[in-house]
Amino acid sequence: MQVLCLDMEGVLVPEIWIEFSKRTGIAEFSRTTRDEPDYDKLMRYRIALLDQHGLKLPDIQQVIDGMGPLPGARAFLDEMRERFQVIILSDTFYEFADPLMRQLGRPTLFCHRLLVDADGRVRDYKLRQPDQKRAAVNALKSLNFRVMAAGDSYNDTGMLLAADAGFFIHAPPAIAAQFPQFPMTNSYAELKAAIDGASAA
Repeated sequence: MQVLCLDMEGVLVPEIWIEFSKRTGIAEFSRTTRDEPDYDKLMRYRIALLDQHGLKLPDIQQVIDGMGPLPGARAFLDEMRERFQVIILSDTFYEFADPLMRQLGRPTLFCHRLLVDADGRVRDYKLRQPDQKRAAVNALKSLNFRVMAAGDSYNDTGMLLAADAGFFIHAPPAIAAQFPQFPMTNSYAELKAAIDGASAA
């Protein structure tokens, strides 16, 4: 009775806001949860930037439509789904995720929602619940599941701390150094080996 929880951006797909930054040429959009631990502060910053530059939800969705999973992500996810129940716990938004979830074989995704006006402008966002990744892991554990988890950013550390076994993949060295209790992996093969070791323990 084991569940594997995975972050999405930076783990299975590229960072959406970094791709958006590249497409728009606006460097400020490249700031992510790897840089800013305070998610609300980061999202307020992003929404203000969108408004400042007159960019709307369809502009972001157009970029996402041209994105795909990271190399090897689909094969890794398919293999994990054969062996575990897998849930994607992400601080992205349902309004962003659909094209990427389709390419990943539509795994179960828990994330948030954007509040968008009739003109397509992003006005706010609505968390499914605060600290939802940690809450989801704790809820699964309360159902007598053993939970393993992998992520790459500050906003994943609550999930990793709550899990029975937590791992970093593709995490920046500065974040990994702050949380040395989580084994660092740099490829799907390394993460798979770490998961195998934890699941057999």
